[in-house]
Amino acid sequence: MIPDEPLDDGVAARAVIAADGTLTEWSEGARRLLGHTSAEVVGRPAAELLADDADAPPAPHDARWSGMLALRHRDGRTVSVWVLAHRRPPEGETAEWFAVSPPEAAGAEPSDDPLVRSALTQSPCATMIFDEGLRLRGVNDAMADLLGMPADRLRGLRPTDIGSRPQNTELEENLLRVLSTGRRQDMETYMKASGETRGAHAWLARIAPLTDASGQVRGVCVTAHDFSDQYRSRERLQLVNEASVRIGTTLDVTRTAQELADVCVPALADFVSVDLLDTREHGGESAGPPVPPVSLRRAAHQSVNSGSPEAVAKPGQVEIYPASSPQAASLIAGHAVVASGSEDDLERWLAWDPVRFRRVREYGIHSTMSVPLQARGTILGVAVFTRFRRAENFTDDDVLLAEEVTARAAVCIDNARRYSRERETTLTLQRSLLPRHLPHTAAVEAASRYLPATRSGVGGDWFDVIPLSGMRVAMVVGDVVGHGIQASATMGRLRTAVRTLADIDLAPDELLTHLDDLVVRLSQESGGEEAAGTGEVGATCLYAVYDPVSRRCTLARAGHPQPFLVPPDGPARQLDLPSGPPLGVGGLPFESAEVELREGSVLSFHTDGLLASRERDIDTSQRMLGESLSAPAGSLDEICDRVLQTLLPSGGSADDVALLLARTRGLPSSQVATWDIPADPALVAPIRKQVVEQLERWALTEATFTAELVVSELVTNAIRYGAKPIRLRLIHDAATLICEVSDTNHTAPHLRRAKTWDEGGRGLLLVAQLTERWGSRHTPEGKTIWAELTLLDAMNGQ
Repeated sequence: MIPDEPLDDGVAARAVIAADGTLTEWSEGARRLLGHTSAEVVGRPAAELLADDADAPPAPHDARWSGMLALRHRDGRTVSVWVLAHRRPPEGETAEWFAVSPPEAAGAEPSDDPLVRSALTQSPCATMIFDEGLRLRGVNDAMADLLGMPADRLRGLRPTDIGSRPQNTELEENLLRVLSTGRRQDMETYMKASGETRGAHAWLARIAPLTDASGQVRGVCVTAHDFSDQYRSRERLQLVNEASVRIGTTLDVTRTAQELADVCVPALADFVSVDLLDTREHGGESAGPPVPPVSLRRAAHQSVNSGSPEAVAKPGQVEIYPASSPQAASLIAGHAVVASGSEDDLERWLAWDPVRFRRVREYGIHSTMSVPLQARGTILGVAVFTRFRRAENFTDDDVLLAEEVTARAAVCIDNARRYSRERETTLTLQRSLLPRHLPHTAAVEAASRYLPATRSGVGGDWFDVIPLSGMRVAMVVGDVVGHGIQASATMGRLRTAVRTLADIDLAPDELLTHLDDLVVRLSQESGGEEAAGTGEVGATCLYAVYDPVSRRCTLARAGHPQPFLVPPDGPARQLDLPSGPPLGVGGLPFESAEVELREGSVLSFHTDGLLASRERDIDTSQRMLGESLSAPAGSLDEICDRVLQTLLPSGGSADDVALLLARTRGLPSSQVATWDIPADPALVAPIRKQVVEQLERWALTEATFTAELVVSELVTNAIRYGAKPIRLRLIHDAATLICEVSDTNHTAPHLRRAKTWDEGGRGLLLVAQLTERWGSRHTPEGKTIWAELTLLDAMNGQ
């Protein structure tokens, strides 16, 4: 029967000695050897067991000691015993010493044992044989050399007697498994054998059952094989495979550099630092080697020690390296540079930097390997690998492995830098094309937000608020298909086109029709370029015009999400607008819808990036948007922030987001005056008088002179060239006075310079010079000629 407790197997003499020298455990084998019972010796100093004239064993210099001791038997006689003692891993705060002496019978030569003789004859390598009680029955010279003890001193011991490493316990467990199952077992470990003078090796222990003639398992044969070369090859392959998976998961330079450091610690080095050339200081990237001293910015580092105490530079810190440093030397040479404590390169580096000199001595750093980061002919920086816990210096195989891993990382870092550069360029273009400030108008109070995508390229979302004639205002939100600079450039062209079309006062459906034609042409032009991809350009758009006089809003959309309306005293609801095709389809009509808005209503326009989410469906996002818009808030900016906080994840949106809110204002009827004008030139003077009287009632007498001249010219032109009915309308707010003359003639006026002998043609030129701006717009009935006077300028002119 195989015992479970090694101290009670009654064979080998075993004892455990505490750090203070007190005996804490005593086996039956020890009682048989010296006659003392466990009750008599446990708790007493172990030194009392030494014979009176015996010398105490010397203090061990490592974790194991073996030798002959003269011990005192219970009957008073002296017993010479060979003792193996080794430090046992502490279960508490201090370690214990585990002492063992093989049974006397184990000292016999194994040549008479047919089981051992057969195993040793068949095994070509380091071999040892254990019986059913896990006692070592035989060991060949090769195995004895690895264990660092004579073979005759090891017989009768169990694996945990020979050593206290975790590998000994694992071996004993595997031996038990083979004994119970009768099946072979392999065990791999990486360690330095006790008898080895070299560094640690990878060992493969093949454990096989030994059976008698009847097939009964009578013991176990263990053979040890040094497979360090295969182990290192497998480790290198595993590191390369792991690097291909773990490095470059994002398009972030710092994150990619950190992934490189994380992958290589502790698989290749004990400490890894990644430093990148500062392109701002070097005037951009260079394909050639840098000129020393080299300025490098710490991007990332990692260590086997928590907190990376070996690091001299902190992430983001810039250090300057002279030509004698491994960093600069590898960058100049264009290949890896290895330096150890015995080489002049490392010594010069230590002499150059006293701080690093102290860190190297403090942590026992003995080998460094500096590998340049290069991709697509461009030098990006350098990765430095350091060893202090692992005893081996970097080998040529380590250099090849580091160069392969850093080459993969360099491509990922270069991709991240290119992406960051393109993203920053795109963002700069995007910001320059979007309005920096929304205009202040009498029609609406507006607020907006624009957030670029965090994970994909910047897209082509845009918004705008455009003042129109007659105190009206146009609001537009659009989204160009795709991402990157091309999408932003297309967005800028469409935004300019919308402003141009809005300036001629096209109706929303008509404006979208013209914009659709433009997108079709842009798509055709893009398709004609070489390597232009599909050549397809597409966009969505929503265009709305609000009139504060009539308090009506006309809207049309081209494949764009429906807007929301928040009444002054009710919850938000989604407007049901006619569905229009996305811009770029061509040939399909657009329809407008008109809604009446009470003063203080809030219109909410957005792009689809606001509602898109992997965690919820579109209906849930729309409900959340409606709730965010309906909640009380003091300002539109507060509503914008609340909407984004509610709907977008903390890390940002996967797509661009544009949000535009507009709170409507109504123009009181007391600020609007309208006259129907008979088509009689003789009545122009009475009309001017009525205008003067109206301006006096509005307390705008300072603008009377200019307004009289403008009204006189516009009304006279309408009577002379227009068609009945003719109508004059004056509108004003605190800063602007607008004069409008409408008729049913669709012919628009043209501004020209009259020649000296011409009798007419100077009216519109005079209007243009006297007013802030003027223009004409088509209406379903005809046209309207309008002119705006800035009241402050008019007052100052008087």
